[in-house]
Amino acid sequence: MRFSLLLLLVALFSVQLSCAQSSARYAIIPKPTHLREQTGTFALPANLTITVSETDAQMHQVAELLAEQLGTATGRRPSIATGKRSAKQGIFFDLNKKNKLGAEGYELRVTPKQITITASEPQGLFYGMQSLLQLMPVEVFSPTPVAGVTWAVPCCTIEDQPRFAYRGMHLDVSRHFFPVTFVKKYIDLIALHKQNTFHWHLTDDQGWRIEIKKYPLLTQIGSKRDHTMIGRYADNKFDDKPYGGFYTQDEIRDVVAYAQKRFVTVVPEIEMPGHVVSVLAGYPALGSNPDKIVPVTGKWGVFEDVLFPREQTFQFEEDVLTEVMDLFPSKYIHIGGDECPKVQWKESRFCQELMRKEGLKDEHELQSYFIRRIDKFITSKGRRMIGWDEILEGGLSPNATVMSWRGTEGGLAAARQNHDAIMTPGEFCYLDHYQADPKTQPIAIGGFLTTEKSYSYEPTPDSLTAAQAKHIIGVQGNVWTEYMLTPEYVEYMVFPRATALAEVGWTSKKDKNYADFNRRLDVHKKRLDLLNVNYFGAPINDKFTYQWPVEAKK
Repeated sequence: MRFSLLLLLVALFSVQLSCAQSSARYAIIPKPTHLREQTGTFALPANLTITVSETDAQMHQVAELLAEQLGTATGRRPSIATGKRSAKQGIFFDLNKKNKLGAEGYELRVTPKQITITASEPQGLFYGMQSLLQLMPVEVFSPTPVAGVTWAVPCCTIEDQPRFAYRGMHLDVSRHFFPVTFVKKYIDLIALHKQNTFHWHLTDDQGWRIEIKKYPLLTQIGSKRDHTMIGRYADNKFDDKPYGGFYTQDEIRDVVAYAQKRFVTVVPEIEMPGHVVSVLAGYPALGSNPDKIVPVTGKWGVFEDVLFPREQTFQFEEDVLTEVMDLFPSKYIHIGGDECPKVQWKESRFCQELMRKEGLKDEHELQSYFIRRIDKFITSKGRRMIGWDEILEGGLSPNATVMSWRGTEGGLAAARQNHDAIMTPGEFCYLDHYQADPKTQPIAIGGFLTTEKSYSYEPTPDSLTAAQAKHIIGVQGNVWTEYMLTPEYVEYMVFPRATALAEVGWTSKKDKNYADFNRRLDVHKKRLDLLNVNYFGAPINDKFTYQWPVEAKK
């Protein structure tokens, strides 16, 4: 009996060891749809050629990105050629419109003689390239050449495609401003994880961060504040340091172009009708009182000063959005729409008269009136409007997509009304929450969210019909930066939880397995180390300064 039990334990250990070895050998994140492991390896030749099947400019961009990465890490930059598959050992990109894996799907075949990536569109080739890089030794992500590495790729066949069309990461640059260099690094990390959308939260009460030519006071006044909260919100303490920053239109264009080369769409967010103190600081006539002084605030939270639904305000928003849409070619334009107090509207004769004139029963319907006006304008420009789930209140605008953050109900309600929804519930997707015992962590807004819990999220519940479920178009991680003072602080809070959400967005429900993900994540963390990402638990954590609770210093 003991001998049989011992044999069983040995067998179980052997299976676990085999799984672990396979996960390390094929440590691709997010997990591919189908991966068939095969024996043997493809050894990178000293004079590697990357061949593309067509003269397509985006195909060549993908080949250039791969050549650049390989050249940096190995010290030997591959050459790039256009033409048919060569008999020589090399890498071949094949754009094949007959491929049935969708615009973002790809096939990756690795044999000892050849690596072939096939897709119907260039973005599929790009994601195939990301998987190829993750099959290589982790040193391929080194910023400098690495000696002594056996540059080989394990043989396999992969057929892969994403589960959701929208796979996003958000970044708030209003509460704390981050330089273009970090924004580009953030986009690189989005692309590495096969996510395709960067939601750039550019405006809020604490600062306006985008240059608008027609309204220069938005940046001259609205981008600056006199002080900023320090410590926890309840401490109600402030520093005495002026704070500011904004992106010029040229910088915006540069970031958008950078993202496009990595098949990342940048979705701008311009908040309205609430979260607009930075607007009213320069243009008070758009609010309750043209004589009211409303300085840009350094305090976190929600404020009663909001935009008033006057024609002057709508003209302002249309002018701003026209410049925004000229800078951002994205299908979606995000208009916020969340946390808009109605106190000033209730007290306003103008607002009450407008409600009577338009037949609106309450201030929620007045907000819906405001949002519908903006939706109509955005739609007239051939774009689609996204708003936080508060835009459901008072009636959903005809063409709106809902971003569900206050739990999942907003997204489900939108889907049941045949509107698209992007799921970002705080319980699973808010990466500003604590990820370990708060006593051991730098200050965060609150909450508690582990990587495992983020990974467990299922965006499409069984309560929806099949037709309704199609309106759940994706998932997004949100990063609000009240307490994130530096790029390193952002990285610490975002990764590896964003890595888990990337797999939620890409990998089918039936193929998700946290234990397997964790084994692959162990390898992936070594890539993040080489990319100098200050993820939670990284060996570089102690190099950076965080904001700690006062009691932690005692």
